[in-house]
Amino acid sequence: MKKKRMRRRLLLLIIIGIVTVLFIQSTWLSERLYPVKYQEIIAEKSNKYEVDPHLIAAVIRVESNFTTGRESPKGAIGLMQLMPTTAEWIVERTEMRAISSEELKFNPELNIELGTWYLKHLMEQFEGDMIISIAAYNAGPGNVNKWLSEKTWDGQYDTADQIPFGETRNYVHKVIYYYNKYKEIYPTLS
Repeated sequence: MKKKRMRRRLLLLIIIGIVTVLFIQSTWLSERLYPVKYQEIIAEKSNKYEVDPHLIAAVIRVESNFTTGRESPKGAIGLMQLMPTTAEWIVERTEMRAISSEELKFNPELNIELGTWYLKHLMEQFEGDMIISIAAYNAGPGNVNKWLSEKTWDGQYDTADQIPFGETRNYVHKVIYYYNKYKEIYPTLS
């Protein structure tokens, strides 16, 4: 009986010690819970297109959880889940070379470049408003313009619950959640 109590106490002390170390090393734990892959590529494309690297990382986290080769049921592909037609549209407007769907799906640098360019385009279209641009990245700028013009949604984060598409409502909340986490954990991501 005494041996069992001693073992339980020892096990409890070990668990308390581990939890204490994890809280002391909260940066270590935070980086494990919220990893950012492709940091060099994100930093490079962030600088090239002047888009906050934390936003790029947050979009990637929500879209694909940093997993290349992803394809959505609607056909969006790669890390930043771009529709092939959107990627073609971007290529037509830039000096980028033509790309295949396989490249878009499996090439992290190419996918991040196109996704970052598109975020920049949306930010310019919506006068630098990050919240509206995030909604447009998910629902398309046409839908967002309609919501804004019909006053269905005012474009504010605090009223994101008014966004007519449930997927987009959740998307905006998730991206902002990860954006804030990444700013806190990785203040020098760029």
